[in-house]
Amino acid sequence: MSITNILLTGASGTVGQELLKCLVANPEFRITVFDIDSRRARRLRSVYQHRIVFVAGDISSATDVKKIPAGMDVVIHLAALIPPLADKYPQLTHNINVMGTSLLVSHVQRTSPNVFFIYSSSVSVYGDRTQNPHIRVSDALSVSEGDVYGQSKLDAETIVRNSPLHWTVFRLAAIMKNHKMSKLMFHMPLDTKFEICTPEDTARAFLHAVFKSDLLKGRIFNLGGGESCCMTYREFLEKSFKIYGLGSFNFPKHAFAERNFHCGRMLDGDDLEHILGFRQDTFQSYFEKTKNGVNPFMRCITILFRPIIKWVLLAQSEPYRAYRTKNKLQLNHYFKLQAQ
Repeated sequence: MSITNILLTGASGTVGQELLKCLVANPEFRITVFDIDSRRARRLRSVYQHRIVFVAGDISSATDVKKIPAGMDVVIHLAALIPPLADKYPQLTHNINVMGTSLLVSHVQRTSPNVFFIYSSSVSVYGDRTQNPHIRVSDALSVSEGDVYGQSKLDAETIVRNSPLHWTVFRLAAIMKNHKMSKLMFHMPLDTKFEICTPEDTARAFLHAVFKSDLLKGRIFNLGGGESCCMTYREFLEKSFKIYGLGSFNFPKHAFAERNFHCGRMLDGDDLEHILGFRQDTFQSYFEKTKNGVNPFMRCITILFRPIIKWVLLAQSEPYRAYRTKNKLQLNHYFKLQAQ
């Protein structure tokens, strides 16, 4: 039996956890997990202790990255700081997403020069696509103003693409599972046509990629759920509100930004699907899973206190705060025309 040595970074993330489940199920994989020493990572280490080698470390530390064993056949690099923390801590985002990628690439270049390096990028590298929501890999890259996360993914992509490694880049659509409502939800314009992919389908894509390196090397792909995983953001929120017990979607006009976000419809996403055959979910199945995951008691509590919950949510809206305070700088950032 031929053994494939696989390094997985970011295993404690949403996609990483799903992918690790898939990897440990294959006896032909020898899996090394490199992750920060967190409660979630320690739990994964405990659950999969007989199937993985766990290397605890900070990917932005050259000393820690050097702990990664030599002789890897495949690297799946998922580790990243994502919003809203990425927006709150820009320097940390650069350290993890950009410097960390650089350190990892340099390390495996020395210790595993023939490795197949799979990098997880983001739809955010395309920037604001409200005027042209149809996205292709060949499109110009223009990160939205102030998007620290998007810029970090673009910078990291550049490092990977300029390396001598055998690489592929997957630009991920919005990865959705039990969508959490926070201030970040107000950053996406309501009319955005956006495409999602579930963590399960995304993990399946990375798993299948291990066996298809000959068709992926040196190429960039958009990874999304396809036509059945597309709708407007307004439609998505309306359905989500009903599922969680929040009732009608009735926020005031300026609660949501009109520009400077990202997402869209990946017109060439089928290219990756044809190679990897990873799609199983649709928006319908996503909503069914979400509904089944809602605690009935908590839904009743939400229904009872929905006016207060909506008020608390609205209070987190940065676009609405900019509108109310007439902050010109923020108004110009979030809205197409300065609100009156």
